[in-house]
Amino acid sequence: MAADSEPESEVFEITDFTTASEWERFISKVEEVLNDWKLIGPSLGKPLEKGIFTSGTWEERSDEISFADFRFSVTHHYLVQESPDKERKDEELEDAIPQSMQDLLCMNNDFPPRAHCLVRWYGLREFVVIAPAAHSDAVLSESKCNLLLSSISIALGNTGCQVPLFVQIHHKWRRMYMGECQGPGVRTDFEMVHLRKVPSQYTHLSGLLDIFKSKIGCPLTPLPPVSIAIRLTYVLQDWQQYFWPQQPPDIDALVGGEVGGLEFGKLPFGACEDPISELHLATTWPHLTEGIIVDNDVYSDLDPVQAPHWSVRVRKADNPQCLLGDFVTEFLKICRRKESTDEILGRSTFEEEGREVADITHALSKLTEPAPVPIHKLSVSNMVHTAKKKIRKHRGEESPLNSDVLNTILLFLFPDAVSEKPLDGTTSIDNSIPAPEAGDYTLYNQFKSAPSDSLTYKLALCLCMINFYHGGLKGVAHLWQEFVLEMRFRWENNFLIPGLASGSPDLRCCLLHQKLQMLNCCIERKKARDEGKKTSLSDSTTSAYPGDAGKTGGQLGLDHLRDTEKEKGEVGKSWDSWSDSEEEFFECLSDTEDLKGNGQESGKKGGPKEMANLKPEGRLHQHGKLTLLHNGEPLYIPVTQEPAPMTEDLLEEQSEVLAKLGTSAEGAHLRARMQSACLLSDMESFKAANPGCFLEDFVRWYSPRDYIEEEVTDEKGNVVLKGELSARMKIPSNMWVEAWETAKPVPARRQRRLFDDTREAEKVLHYLAMQKPADLARHLLPCVIHAAVLKVKEEESLENIPSVKKIIKQIIAHSSKVLHFPNPEDKKLEEIILQITTVEAIIARARSLKAKFGTEKCEHEEEKEGLERFVSCLLEQPEVSVTGAGRGHAGRIIHKLFVNAQRAAAVALPEEELKKSGCPEERRQTLVSDFPPPAGRELILRATVPRPAPYSKALPQRMYSVLTKEDFRLAGAFSSDTSFF
Repeated sequence: MAADSEPESEVFEITDFTTASEWERFISKVEEVLNDWKLIGPSLGKPLEKGIFTSGTWEERSDEISFADFRFSVTHHYLVQESPDKERKDEELEDAIPQSMQDLLCMNNDFPPRAHCLVRWYGLREFVVIAPAAHSDAVLSESKCNLLLSSISIALGNTGCQVPLFVQIHHKWRRMYMGECQGPGVRTDFEMVHLRKVPSQYTHLSGLLDIFKSKIGCPLTPLPPVSIAIRLTYVLQDWQQYFWPQQPPDIDALVGGEVGGLEFGKLPFGACEDPISELHLATTWPHLTEGIIVDNDVYSDLDPVQAPHWSVRVRKADNPQCLLGDFVTEFLKICRRKESTDEILGRSTFEEEGREVADITHALSKLTEPAPVPIHKLSVSNMVHTAKKKIRKHRGEESPLNSDVLNTILLFLFPDAVSEKPLDGTTSIDNSIPAPEAGDYTLYNQFKSAPSDSLTYKLALCLCMINFYHGGLKGVAHLWQEFVLEMRFRWENNFLIPGLASGSPDLRCCLLHQKLQMLNCCIERKKARDEGKKTSLSDSTTSAYPGDAGKTGGQLGLDHLRDTEKEKGEVGKSWDSWSDSEEEFFECLSDTEDLKGNGQESGKKGGPKEMANLKPEGRLHQHGKLTLLHNGEPLYIPVTQEPAPMTEDLLEEQSEVLAKLGTSAEGAHLRARMQSACLLSDMESFKAANPGCFLEDFVRWYSPRDYIEEEVTDEKGNVVLKGELSARMKIPSNMWVEAWETAKPVPARRQRRLFDDTREAEKVLHYLAMQKPADLARHLLPCVIHAAVLKVKEEESLENIPSVKKIIKQIIAHSSKVLHFPNPEDKKLEEIILQITTVEAIIARARSLKAKFGTEKCEHEEEKEGLERFVSCLLEQPEVSVTGAGRGHAGRIIHKLFVNAQRAAAVALPEEELKKSGCPEERRQTLVSDFPPPAGRELILRATVPRPAPYSKALPQRMYSVLTKEDFRLAGAFSSDTSFF
């Protein structure tokens, strides 16, 4: 029983051969990708035009498949072309060999300068590559290579795809490919050999022909002719007598301005090293046959001078050091520093001295200041005295900047200090500044920098120069400290700052430029006020009432600041100008009787009748033929205060304060009151100039559109004009009515100042003193980039390079987006600087090539223009054909360059090597060799022969060979007939 039960207990394993294996799944995935890309069936394109591989558009698409757990990437490379006509296509498809086989014989695109390696080796316009997806993966074993080749062969057969399919094997750096292409009854195998050391018999044409003939194994006795294309490449590295024209900067001559382009105010430009490292000359014989030329290990007919076609390419130095790019990059590095000026210089410039230096004048100055400024320092005079004393104490040999450099910079920034009499501001500051060009105008607006003739722009250039050549960060801190002291000196002594446009701060410029313009406004107001005091005091000896109606504009304190009559809006001005009564500031007159005579006490509650008895004050001039509505007196335009200038940070601060007031009725009323400070001031000036006036009179001058006049007929039948306030002026609790009721008849010169120049100047000076070098660099970086772009445009205009013009437009567009907003990212700034450096390198390459080819030495204009076009093409294109080959003008220059290099190399050889040559003739040939041994030898052999049998179809055969010092490669495409073999 036990024996009978044993067979029943055995388990039989059944193998299901219908289940797909990993190999079959892989083949199926390849077929699926080919189907998705519509590469199935025959495809025929137009014949290839000459140079289309370089000038045409190449595209690629990729997908990923896997063989078990090994991932492959599948990439389709193809040249974009128009599809041929359908009728022509149907005719040619019948019994036509695949397009790729026809491309093997095409001679229009041999040795393309820029293309995929398979395009260069096989001349294909379309192919698919299967390669390991990971860069570190590789197919190394022979069995795996054969498995992949079998897979693609089956996939091509199943799908009918006629596009060549390649598999990348071995390590990727070796660029080894095996592939196959199938057509109706034909097949092409793509094979490759890659060696480090080449056998000596394969270094010349005769040896390679032997390989090619043995491989195709043609059974025909007279072998069909073999077409040959040869290219020899020669490399020129030693330019000899053509030195790089860029001279290194002479630091010692910097102060004296002896080096053009390195004096202060001008950025340097150019590469410090030759940006062209090598010149590659390719001499090509495009159409040769086997019997025409001899090239073996003993003798060669391949003389480069006699080659029918020459082409040249230049090898550019990798990341050449460029002066302008380095300047801007080093300046950008300051933005990342966190030290303050005091920490860098190792001292506190504005720290207080001991109590013994204080005197009674400091206490008095505090009493007379208009408002407390949040600067915890001593008074102005003591502060400057302290700073200068501390600088003298610590300066000397330890100073980052020596006195010569510092004086040169300060005279460059402040040219008015050169004259014996300092600029007192009596003349307009704009007269000394040339008007910027229209292009520059839009550029500084786009970059939010400063005009190229402004002090801010010059300061940025000087700081950039100091940072690079004179002490780095310490030098920057030292110069900035001196600059702030100069600003303080000019404020105290009423000297206008040169290089700044007059008027309110230009919000289109950087904040630092706005601050300097604000300080200039303060100096102008202070100077005008001081002169007004002197005028009033001098006039008080001849006139008891300097404010009467007969007074001219020149006799008023601020009268000359007011322009002729103009319509004014009701929009409120600076919120800083409105404050409590404790901050009121009066320009007090010595004549106390004048205060009693203007009736301020009666003006508090008095109506128009009481006001009509007041003495008119602060009149500028009469307003045409307008008269007051109630008493018929002429209407006078008053002298008013100018609205307070604002910088963008003050505007932001004002907006935040107004927004914090909320939407309540009290907040809205307070907001309106703050915004109407300028309106109230003008009303008070108007009441003082026109005693007995009403609100309607003020509106007729201030906002004529709010006073509506219409013709009406009176009781007697006469047509008269009757006017009334507009609807918005009649709204209850109107701000204009409230302001008019509270306004007192006070002339502008006795009002609280809307613009407290003393306080604003101290705020600006404090702001400047507190700037760290990093903050300063952030403010001025737009100016530095602006200057760099202008420098690049200036240099490009001398060379006229189309590609550079395009890049400059891109730089301007990119910079406008990045710099127009505060605190741009460092990465974006680095991208802008990299673009500028790229343009600088291109221009340097153009100048290097022009110097080497001697474009300026040409006697004939045609030759010069031809050389300049040739140099321009070398910069724009990967490879340029030489017109006339070695016999043309450019060819003769290139030949001479190689000859000079060869002679220099021969002179440098040791005498022992020269003596090895036997007879003088041999020595002469060795020395006078015009060209060095070729650095690269490329050959393409083609033939159309039947394979594998004599009666097989004649199909294209091709073999490409490249030989360099480091490796040797053979890439063969051998076709065979699969129907008749």
